[in-house]
Amino acid sequence: MKEIVKINLDNEMDLILAHKRSMKIAEMCGMPSSAQTRFSTAVSEIARCSIANGKDSILTLGINVIKSTHKEILAVINDSIDLKKCNPEAFKYASKISENIEYSFADNYSITQLSQKVLSPGLLSDAKIKTLADYFKYEPPLSPYDEIRKKNIELIALSEKLGESENRYRQLSNTIPVLICIVNERNQVLLTNDSLRDHVKAPLNVFDKKEIKKFIHPDDVDLLLENWSKTKKNKSHYAGETRVKKDSSYIWHLVSIIPNKTEDGTFNSWLVYFVDIHAQKTVEETLKNNSELKIIQRELESANSKLIFKNKELQQFAYIASHDLQEPLRKIRIMLSRAGEGLTEEQKNNFYFDKITNAAGRMSDLITDVLNYSRIDNNAQVLSKVDLNEIVHETLNDLSLVVEEKNAIINLSKLPEVLGLNTQLRQLFFNLINNALKFNSGQPTVTIEALPIDTTSQITADTFAPVGNYHCIIIADNGIGMDSHYSGRIFDMFQRLHERDQYGGNGIGLALCKRVIENHNGVLNFISKPGEGTTFFIYLPR
Repeated sequence: MKEIVKINLDNEMDLILAHKRSMKIAEMCGMPSSAQTRFSTAVSEIARCSIANGKDSILTLGINVIKSTHKEILAVINDSIDLKKCNPEAFKYASKISENIEYSFADNYSITQLSQKVLSPGLLSDAKIKTLADYFKYEPPLSPYDEIRKKNIELIALSEKLGESENRYRQLSNTIPVLICIVNERNQVLLTNDSLRDHVKAPLNVFDKKEIKKFIHPDDVDLLLENWSKTKKNKSHYAGETRVKKDSSYIWHLVSIIPNKTEDGTFNSWLVYFVDIHAQKTVEETLKNNSELKIIQRELESANSKLIFKNKELQQFAYIASHDLQEPLRKIRIMLSRAGEGLTEEQKNNFYFDKITNAAGRMSDLITDVLNYSRIDNNAQVLSKVDLNEIVHETLNDLSLVVEEKNAIINLSKLPEVLGLNTQLRQLFFNLINNALKFNSGQPTVTIEALPIDTTSQITADTFAPVGNYHCIIIADNGIGMDSHYSGRIFDMFQRLHERDQYGGNGIGLALCKRVIENHNGVLNFISKPGEGTTFFIYLPR
């Protein structure tokens, strides 16, 4: 709670201060006159009890910020006496006019809390709360008795007007075939007409989820409550459609929520009414479904045509990549070889033979990598059981020269058998293990292990681990690592984090890994720090 003002409750003047300042805070927070009076009267009643029976009594008034959209005025009275036991009638009366009152007594210490919800919490900023506190610091001397009397008279007048208004509403609502109720801002149903009572066949006391789901369709309850909350918050109108239960079926109704505006311009209740539109709705749905089916059919036909066209384009690209692009490179390399037959090494260097040959080789590798990436697709392929132990052992055999050259340490635990595509999983593990060996400036250490996870498991190291039943395969290394700001880019095509003369590759390997995992309905995550290595988490469905 953000404290606004504190009052020691010792005598009758303190009682006047408690009433006056409670009223002023409620006024400055935008509460209607009736709410101001109810809140300050309830506070005064408990303060009177504390002055008469209490000991070391203190009243603290402040603002309780529950969240940005929920703020309330809070009055807390602390006392070393069990006040409620001393005067239960005072608490009964205060509870009657305020309702939001809580009381506790323990260890010879009592705490009484009275709260009043702020209608427009967005306007009550931290600066405004500070202004409230500053106001009471420099408050002028009070002459409160006439003002208390005036406010009580206003409350009586407002109560009489409310009674007259309710009588008019009741007479009108009972004469029309519409389901009507009046609800206040605390969701209490103040009034229901005969049509609603007869339709619901049960008392409707509170306009909340528990009550309205008795007569509103389950699929419509949340939407109706959401719009009810928005209407209260914005002091606005709402009109929508919902299904209301009638006997054993549900009938479409137009639901409207209209704020009741008092003579002083405030809102203290809302008129909610339901009008039967089932016949019109049935006709609309029939026409809509027919037109939507036609639209969906046209969209599917269009999408199918585009897909066929894209597949043809991909086939043409694969042909060009495998033949038309590779063929000129082979000829360049052959002609370089022949042209250099009669030249010395110095002459070859002068004519950049090595650089041209290396560039042609890199171009050929790039074309091959792009072609491999485009061919990764699991359409029309059946998943079968794949032993990951065999996959990893064969991968390590393929990389045996690199392992020996770098004197790498491989820590391998038993891996599971999964449903997958053998060739694609080989590409996955080859790229990840090869990266662990390649991007390492010292003696590489690669650890490969697996563990099953389910909906109750938690991979503490991976904060983005999926929820469900998965095999989690972990590949960790002690390599050069990478900065976290690269995490959104490393799975993109042609993304290189290092200069080519430092580490080789075309920046396609991890993009290929990502696509393999997606084809297996899995997830690929990683964590990494510069100089501390990288850990990949592979999640394959169990």
